[in-house]
Amino acid sequence: MNNADSVAGAAKAEPIAEKRTSHRWVVMGLIFCIWAIACADRANFGFALPYLKKEYHISNSEAGMIVSLFSFAYGFVQIPVGLLYKRLSERTTGILFSVFMLLTSVFTGLMGTTSSVLLLMTYRVGLGLSEGPLGIGCTNVINRWFPTREKGTAAGLWIAASKLGPLIVPSVCIIVIQLWGWREIFYVFAIPGILFAVAWMFLVTNSPSENRFCSPAERRYILDESATDGSTGKLVRRGEMEPMPWLDGINRTKRVAPLETVGQVFRSWNIFGIALGYGCMIGISNIFISWIPTYLVTVKGFASVKMGFLASAPFIGAVAGNMLGGLISDRLLGGRRKPMMMLGALGTMLMMFALIDAPDSVVYLGAALILSGLMLGIGFAGYSAYPMGLASKATYPTAFGIVNSLGQIGGACAPLVVGFLLDSYSWTSVFLYMLGTSLLCLLLLFSVVEPASGKIERV
Repeated sequence: MNNADSVAGAAKAEPIAEKRTSHRWVVMGLIFCIWAIACADRANFGFALPYLKKEYHISNSEAGMIVSLFSFAYGFVQIPVGLLYKRLSERTTGILFSVFMLLTSVFTGLMGTTSSVLLLMTYRVGLGLSEGPLGIGCTNVINRWFPTREKGTAAGLWIAASKLGPLIVPSVCIIVIQLWGWREIFYVFAIPGILFAVAWMFLVTNSPSENRFCSPAERRYILDESATDGSTGKLVRRGEMEPMPWLDGINRTKRVAPLETVGQVFRSWNIFGIALGYGCMIGISNIFISWIPTYLVTVKGFASVKMGFLASAPFIGAVAGNMLGGLISDRLLGGRRKPMMMLGALGTMLMMFALIDAPDSVVYLGAALILSGLMLGIGFAGYSAYPMGLASKATYPTAFGIVNSLGQIGGACAPLVVGFLLDSYSWTSVFLYMLGTSLLCLLLLFSVVEPASGKIERV
């Protein structure tokens, strides 16, 4: 028997001898739920903020500082944790992820026990330090568990989870406050994270190679960086894109050397440019999470039910935008990440203009806030998927650590700026500030390249 016959025989025998599992989607399901819970833990503070301001006589500037403390702490740990994930064994990083999820739930619960502004600030810092490593942990697992052709979709689902958390917060908070009070908000949101942290320890490892639920066939599928497109008969290999000359000119699509060392990561403007742009967009997202409920109550005068619906509106749009952006990036744009990020920045600029002096109409505000969330969210998957195309699996945690660190620190400044703006000016200045940061993000995105390495091979 010649070699060709042996290969053909093995190919025919494999489906009978070995079934390919889909455990990576179970892992993605857990990532989705855990990240939604973690983001709900940070978002519930915005809903409790009007009650906290009244009870503790907090000014807008002080409220902005308390909101921002979380993001400063969150951003502070990103680069150290990225380096830590690179050094530790795969098993250790999996356990560490569960520990940080448990700590996130603990500090969420402690928020309800606070008796002073100082304790409130302390617990917000603790929450940021605990939740900070979870984002890198999630994207590191996605990078290791999904083939290149599925990473944009998986990253889109992960980002969508970050908006699903704030989406469910208003409805849950209204019920909890009416049944008990604002303190019980934090107790209720602390429970799910503990349960999912335990599930993670049993079902997920840092990579598929050591997971007993992942079959050898699925492991080979994840490691195989080629994919056949059944409709066109094309073979797409890692890092290769079908040429789109008109788009690639605007997009600055270029061949770039992969970032194989930590030093190369820290010297890459592409990483830092994306990180700064991410900070602009996270800042707008943080304002929606922390300040929009206050805007709807104090400026528009809406009661709790209308306020709850409208406060959820941006995140209805964002969930759709996150998933849509990842799918378009993977399926229609050949893995290009920049176009959806640029569209998101441009669309957000237009929607912030539409919100200036918006009428006191539930229909207008609902539509405008949903569209704002859609535009804000449609590019978010790209910020985590983009470094996957530049860095190796070993250096990706460090690369995303930089992106998330600068992104979160930049985002932390936004709620604080809003507090100062409101103490001196009006909400018009806030929407102009968000319009300006969207424009800055767009300019930063133009300054970086889209990594690519050539044409598709036809089969």
